[in-house]
Amino acid sequence: MLADSYGRRATDLRVSLTDRCNLRCTYCMPPEGLEWLPKPELLTDEELLRLIGVGVTRLGITEVRFTGGEPLLRRGLPGLIAGTTALEPRPHTALTTNGIGLARMAPALAEAGLDRVNVSLDTLRHDVFEKLARRRRLDDVLEGLEGAARAGLTPVKVNAVLMRDTNEHEAADLLRYCVERGYELRFIEQMPLDAQHGWRRDTMITADEILALLETEFELDPADADTRGSAPAELFHLRGTRFPNGEQATVGVIGSVTRPFCGACDRVRLTADGQVRNCLFAREESDLRTLLREGADDDALVAQWEAAVASKLPGHGINDPSFLQPARPMSAIGG
Repeated sequence: MLADSYGRRATDLRVSLTDRCNLRCTYCMPPEGLEWLPKPELLTDEELLRLIGVGVTRLGITEVRFTGGEPLLRRGLPGLIAGTTALEPRPHTALTTNGIGLARMAPALAEAGLDRVNVSLDTLRHDVFEKLARRRRLDDVLEGLEGAARAGLTPVKVNAVLMRDTNEHEAADLLRYCVERGYELRFIEQMPLDAQHGWRRDTMITADEILALLETEFELDPADADTRGSAPAELFHLRGTRFPNGEQATVGVIGSVTRPFCGACDRVRLTADGQVRNCLFAREESDLRTLLREGADDDALVAQWEAAVASKLPGHGINDPSFLQPARPMSAIGG
C-alpha cells in the first residue's frame, strides 16, 4: 500500500490528463494562457492505464479521479475511463471538469463506467462569469450540469470559489440554485496555485466568511464530524431544506488554507507528464514516466511510487512563514 511515515494511506488517485484548459480563470492562469506541455512529454493512454492499473491492483488505490487542466479536452477519455473501470477490484471513478462540452459527452462517459462528476461553477451571472473565466461560456457549463444529471453521473457535485469584490454576494444564490436541482455544492477557499502568483492571504475569502454569507439566508447545522473521514469538505445540513429526491440538503466548505485537513489526507496525484505528487503544494515530484519508457517492470514502478509517498510531509505548510508556492500552477498539477 501507499503509506507515509505519519500513518496515512493514499487510496485516492488524482490523474491529470492534460494541462490545457479552454477557460482562463483569474485564480488559475493569466489571460494569454500558459506554455503547454509538449505532446511527447505527456503520458500516452497506454502509459496512463498501466500506471492506474499498478495503483489499483498493487497499491490499494480505490478511487480514481480524472482531472486537468480540463480533462474533457483529452481525446480518448471514454476509453481511459472504460479501461479503468475494467480493473479488478473496480475503483470508484470521478471526473473534475469545468463543464464545457459535458452535456455532449456525458452519455458516453456514463456508458464507459464513470460514476460521477465535479463541475466548477463560481457564478450564475454572465457578466461575472466572463470577468472570472475570461470567456462567455456560462450557458455551456449550466447545460453540462444538466447533462451530467440526465446521464446518471450522480451525485453531481459543484465546486465554487468566491473572490472578494467579484462574486461573494452570490454565495446564497449559488446554494439555492444547486439545492433546487439536487446538486451538492462545495465552496473552496482560494488557494495559492495561480500561475501568476498573485494569491494574497489578506484578500482571500475564508471558510468563516463563506459560512457567514450563507447564514444570512440559511440555517446551518454541522454534520457529524465522525462521518467526515478523509473528505476535504466540512459538511453542513440546511435546516428545513431538502433536495428534490427528499434527502437532507447539505453544503460543504473546503477550508484548505484556514482549516487544513492534512492529517486525514488520503490523496496522491499523477501529473499528465507522469510525475507523482504527494500534495497540491508539494515542491518535489517523483518521476514514473522515465521508468516506464526505460522498460521498467511493475515491481520497479511499485517501489518508486511507494518511496515517493513514504516521504510525504505532515502538512502543506501554507501557514508557515517559510511557505513557498509550488512552481507548477493548478492546471499543470491536476486538482
